[in-house]
Amino acid sequence: MMKLSSSVSSIRSLSFNSSSFIFYPSFKFPTTLKTTMTHSPNFSIHCLNSSPPIAAEEPQVAPPKPKPRPQHPWLIVGLGNPGKKYNGTRHNVGFEMVDAIAESEGISITNVNFKALLGRGFIGNVPVMLAKPQTFMNSSGESVGAIVSYYKIPLKQVLVIYDDLDLPFAKLRLLPKGGHGGQNGMRSIIDHLKGSRDFPRLRIGIGRPPGRMDAANFVLRPFNKQEREELEFTFQHGAEAIRILLLEGFNKSATFVNSAKAMEQLG
Repeated sequence: MMKLSSSVSSIRSLSFNSSSFIFYPSFKFPTTLKTTMTHSPNFSIHCLNSSPPIAAEEPQVAPPKPKPRPQHPWLIVGLGNPGKKYNGTRHNVGFEMVDAIAESEGISITNVNFKALLGRGFIGNVPVMLAKPQTFMNSSGESVGAIVSYYKIPLKQVLVIYDDLDLPFAKLRLLPKGGHGGQNGMRSIIDHLKGSRDFPRLRIGIGRPPGRMDAANFVLRPFNKQEREELEFTFQHGAEAIRILLLEGFNKSATFVNSAKAMEQLG
């Protein structure tokens, strides 16, 4: 007991606030010494290897991604008259151009709705609807207006393809907007779009009637063999122009359409 008391006195005389004191966990104090150290106001032990507790990090949850806005399809309309009687006539080149697009892009035009033959698919990654109104040419707007209204398609994404007497045969012209130019199908469409003319159109030249032939009779005439061969290149050219329009924009497509070299390359 004498030795233990002297040991305690020695311990009390030490400065335990010094950072030089090292606590070895393997050392065990006697019970009485523990009591004395606990009640000593100046007694403190610093362990050099101790560190403050680390708070557990909460897992960070990524904010939910916004849902992508639905993409409106392009509506590509070819004008013409239904029925075998009008197949292959000049007034039906709009139908034939849409058929060429459907074939090149693998789109089936088999549904019947909104007074039209319809096909849905993609050109590249762009959703499209192909339409061939079955209302007869002069009432095309009944079909086109209903489709545009139901699917809420912006007019800048409505492309109408039709024949044009004022363009040289097999010539294409792509325009961002305009009037009907005396074409009754276009007149009907503009009327059913509340008078708006702000939609693109692709005109296909069918030439002027020979001599004094009436224009109404001329547009219902079929093409001869040489004209048909030339038209096939026009349809290829037009299908490629529409692909460029949807994937790269109007300006690039218009440049392609108006380039003579493009026709030569297709040939």
